[in-house]
Amino acid sequence: MRVLFIGGTGTISAACVRAAVGAGHEVSVLNRGSGRQPLPAGVREIVADIRDEDASRRAIGGQDFDVVADFLSFTPDHVETVLRLVEGRCAQYIFISSASAYDKPPRRLPVTESTPLRNPYWQYSREKIACEDMLVGAYRDRGLPVTIVRPSHTYDHKLLPTMGGWTDIARIRAGKPVVVHGDGTSLWTLTHSDDFAVAFTGLLGAPQAIGEAYTITGDHAPTWNQIYGWLAQAAGVTQPRLVHIASETIAVFRPDLGPGLVGDKAHSMVFDTAKIRALVPEFRTTVRFDEGARRILAHFDANPELQRVNPELDAAFDRMVAHADSAG
Repeated sequence: MRVLFIGGTGTISAACVRAAVGAGHEVSVLNRGSGRQPLPAGVREIVADIRDEDASRRAIGGQDFDVVADFLSFTPDHVETVLRLVEGRCAQYIFISSASAYDKPPRRLPVTESTPLRNPYWQYSREKIACEDMLVGAYRDRGLPVTIVRPSHTYDHKLLPTMGGWTDIARIRAGKPVVVHGDGTSLWTLTHSDDFAVAFTGLLGAPQAIGEAYTITGDHAPTWNQIYGWLAQAAGVTQPRLVHIASETIAVFRPDLGPGLVGDKAHSMVFDTAKIRALVPEFRTTVRFDEGARRILAHFDANPELQRVNPELDAAFDRMVAHADSAG
């Protein structure tokens, strides 16, 4: 099939591009040529900013595609721009939504595709819901061949999953207390991008996927204490000093962290993925985060230029810890 990825070099999309090439598809990517990750041999790069509709139209030219996979639309107006470019010129439009759109806090687990979409805490999630609403309406009204995909926390060897990123690792190695939201016992589903790509590739060109939404996550849901513990072990520290602070308190000290915590990570999130596994039976978890943590630390240790500490965030963590000590 002829597959166009809008994006194609991000954490999730780069793995999906590799998998699509491996499956024998003719793959093109449309992006600004930023080169966040190298493209596999044989992939055609179409250089344009998807936010510039005229430039994108010129870059695409008269090409048609069997599948267009949109990894770069985050608001309804983004989706409308893409549809003006590709609707009628592809047999399937795959929109990448987010599992953070599911009801928060979750009323029951596991979350399924029928779980209501509602997140009053995070604008990002509300925009994804609005995109989905528009696309479902377009499917009902005019038969738009849409498939909706909802990933949760998907990572690769370049992405640290904690709220402090490398700042957390630097604190762990320095013996400083590391802030963990809540009591650290909530369950969090982590999916390696290579595993995600297996399920995603199975959706390409699948007629039964038209008009449907799929949650794509693995079945590996460790606690946050385990996540930080595995990262510490990979960093060579056997007993990290974890300090547990309520997500709402963290949001007071760092409002930028609040929506992603209160609107997502603060809750146990476990998913029923029977729907995607019925369509793509080979999809399963092959990389657990104990292994993922080792891969991440190996990559960062091999590339010291990536080991960037955020001094403002580091100082905020110190203030949070001091506040917790004074309150305790």
